Amino acid sequence: MPNRIKVLIIEDENAISNFIAATLKANDYTPLLAKTAGEALSMIPSHCPDVILLDLGLPDMDGIEILKKIREWSQVPVIVVSARGEEGDKVEALDLGADDYIAKPFGTSELLARIRTALRHSVQNSGNTHMGDVFAAKGLKIDFEKRKVTVDENDVHLTQIEFKIVSLLAKSAGRVLTYDFIITELWGPYAIKDNQILRVNMANIRRKLEKNPASPEYIFTEVGVGYRMIEEDNKS
Repeated sequence: MPNRIKVLIIEDENAISNFIAATLKANDYTPLLAKTAGEALSMIPSHCPDVILLDLGLPDMDGIEILKKIREWSQVPVIVVSARGEEGDKVEALDLGADDYIAKPFGTSELLARIRTALRHSVQNSGNTHMGDVFAAKGLKIDFEKRKVTVDENDVHLTQIEFKIVSLLAKSAGRVLTYDFIITELWGPYAIKDNQILRVNMANIRRKLEKNPASPEYIFTEVGVGYRMIEEDNKS
């Protein structure tokens, strides 16, 4: 197929980068390889990759610094792929503009799914900030204009703040939004970053939306990081 999607792999371990490259080739992507930050930062403007897979532990520069430099001038989707599994590393990367974070080791199906999600968000953000006036997934419908929420065609009565939380998550469906990001978006940049009020609201939302709040179908928790809304139906 012409114009195959280009994925830049920024990874200094040959075994890992070659494995990812082979997986991408087998799924009709064009992999590009960079082993250092310097090499990667020169390749991005010249090759214009559609997605970047970024390892944080590089020999010449920490991956977080690379992410900062990329975000100074580009909104290309960046998926962090790292052995650092600490919550703090995930939160920092997401807050600095990473689109997703995968901890090593990972499965190829998960990696490919995360790439597809990042590409969908890139297309949506490049022109339409939002894909439509109604979000729909597994029986959940959110009409943003009418401020109406239904589950299996039954009305769900949310408070104003609950509706704002659900709408914010739905407009970034499939992507993790950190606790701090949600609090800032809803209560402003000077709000106290207290996750407790957000957790209380989320518990109320799940009680209203989910058949079993302990095993949610719509809004998932990334422990210590934030929340992710289910992907919308029939999106390709």
